[in-house]
Amino acid sequence: MPTALVTGSAGFIGSFVCRKLLDEGWRVIGLDCLSDYYDVRLKHRREAMLNQSRDFQAIHDKVETPNLLYKLFEKERPDVVIHLAAQAGVRYSIDNPRSYLESNIIGTFELLEAARAFPPQHMLLASTSSAYGANEQMPYRETDKADHQMSFYAATKKSTESIAHSYSHLFNLPITMFRFFTVYGPWGRPDMALFKFTKAILEDRPIDVYNHGDMKRDFTYVTDLVHAIRLLIDAVPSHTNSSERSLADSLSPVAAFRVVNIGNSNPVQLTDFIEAIESAIGKKAKRNLLPMQAGDVPATWADTTLLKELTGYEPKTSVTEGVSHFVSWYREYFNV
Repeated sequence: MPTALVTGSAGFIGSFVCRKLLDEGWRVIGLDCLSDYYDVRLKHRREAMLNQSRDFQAIHDKVETPNLLYKLFEKERPDVVIHLAAQAGVRYSIDNPRSYLESNIIGTFELLEAARAFPPQHMLLASTSSAYGANEQMPYRETDKADHQMSFYAATKKSTESIAHSYSHLFNLPITMFRFFTVYGPWGRPDMALFKFTKAILEDRPIDVYNHGDMKRDFTYVTDLVHAIRLLIDAVPSHTNSSERSLADSLSPVAAFRVVNIGNSNPVQLTDFIEAIESAIGKKAKRNLLPMQAGDVPATWADTTLLKELTGYEPKTSVTEGVSHFVSWYREYFNV
C-alpha cells in the first residue's frame, strides 16, 4: 500500500485528493491546521468523511511549524507528497501579507527540507494561474515568462516554484508544480465567487460584480482537477531526458522539475458564469457593478497541451454542469 502525504487535507481541493487516493487503496496522511480563514465547520465536515477510512490519518498543525514535517517524513517515509496547504486568496493578501509569507514560503521551505533528508518518489506542489501576472499573451503556456505578479499571494506562489526548482536541482528531487485555474465545485471555499454568489442570490442580496463583469476565468471543475493530479503522480519528471522534451514541455534542463497547467482551456465571461448560477437556482441576481479590485487580472486561460501530452487527459466539465452540481450540493448542505 503506497503512502501519500497530503498537506491541506481538510481544504476544498485537498479533501477531494485524499478521497481519490483512499478510493484507490492508498494510505493517506493528511496535514491541516484547520485555520479560521473561512468557516472551520466546513473543514471539519470534509475531514469527518475522510476519517471514515481506516487508511486515513489526520494531523492538525501548521506546515510552517519548525521540524514538524522533518519528523513526519522521518517516521512515515511517504512515497508521494501532494502539497496543497497554503494561505489562499488574492484580496486577503493585501490586508494580511505575513500569513502568506509564513504559510506559503516558509511552509514550502520546511517541506523541501524534509524531502531533502527523506526523498519521496515524487512531490507535487500547488501553484496558481495568478503566477502569470501581467502576461497578456493567451492562452497561458508553462513556457511563458512569468515575472510580473500582481498580488502578494501570486508572488509567494511564484517564489515557491523557484525555491522548489533549486531543491530539485541540488538534491535530485522529482517535483511537479501545477498551476490551478479558478477551481470550483461542491464543498468549495466560501470566499470564492460561486459560493458567495449562490448564497447572496438565495438570500435575495445583491452580488458584487467586479470590473463591471468584464472578466474572464478558466473555470475548472474540482473532480477534473483531482483526476489530473492523480494522473500526474505517475508522470514523474526526469532531467536525464530533458533534451527530448517537446516544445510544450516546461521540464527544466538542469532538474527533475516541471510546471503544468491544470485548467479547462475554455475561458468564460463572468456575466455568463453568473447567468449559469441564476439558471441553476431559478432566480435572477441583483448586481452591484464595481471597478476592478487591486491585485486582480482581467482574464485567465490555460493552454493544457502539456497536461494532455503527459497524461492523455483534458478537463471537460462545462460551467453549466459544474455550477448545477454546486448549487445542488449547496441546497442540500444548508438545507435551503
